[in-house]
Amino acid sequence: MSDLFRNMKNKIIKFSPEILTGLGLSSMITSTVLAVNSTPKALDLLNKEKNEKNNELTKIEVVKATWKEYIPSISFGISGIILISCGCRINSKRSATFASAYAISEKAFNTYRNKVIETIGERKEKNMREKVDQDKVSENPLKNNQVIITSKGNTLIMDSLSGRYFRSDLDTIKKVINELNRIINTQNYISLNEYYNAIGLDSVKDGDHMGWCIDNGLIELDYGTCLADNDEPCICLDYVRMPKPNFDKIYN
Repeated sequence: MSDLFRNMKNKIIKFSPEILTGLGLSSMITSTVLAVNSTPKALDLLNKEKNEKNNELTKIEVVKATWKEYIPSISFGISGIILISCGCRINSKRSATFASAYAISEKAFNTYRNKVIETIGERKEKNMREKVDQDKVSENPLKNNQVIITSKGNTLIMDSLSGRYFRSDLDTIKKVINELNRIINTQNYISLNEYYNAIGLDSVKDGDHMGWCIDNGLIELDYGTCLADNDEPCICLDYVRMPKPNFDKIYN
């Protein structure tokens, strides 16, 4: 029982934004239903009040005569707003924390990479990265994947982020990157899905929530060459600057 309650607690904490938002929406719907159901009673009270005073009621008198009937509806409406606001606040805090942790990890990785280059030299470091690219391709064999035809070229390419194989052309991809970086310079940011769509690939889950912004640097790719499992030459697309979460928000 202790483990069961602990698991339930962890699930509730994990999905608290979704739970709070769902409860908030339910409260708003309930508020609307109660308001509709309370209106006939409120109209009866208004008619009764008009008959007693034999004249039209002022706005203040209308409120005094009917406000009690709408207390349940107002209560549920306020509760719904509070619940949705709390869910959004928790989600925003988690996103900010995740973005900060991501930035720290990326900084540590770049520091490590620069130190490796300083120690063994740029050429040996590139050879090491090409071996890593070969491992990525070997662990994600071509025979287990569908090759996406983009009509932008015939070179076999694997995207290291999504693990997808597609046929394109490096020169075409470089031109796309230049255009996207021009957009970043004018519009400040661009999403991962916008990048994928520009090179001929479909959008991915959470691709609208990750991307590049001008404050963190432009899109810069690295190209490693290796062999697919059918011995066809393959280019592995790596990213010098990885797409970041909350790319359209600025954190100090």
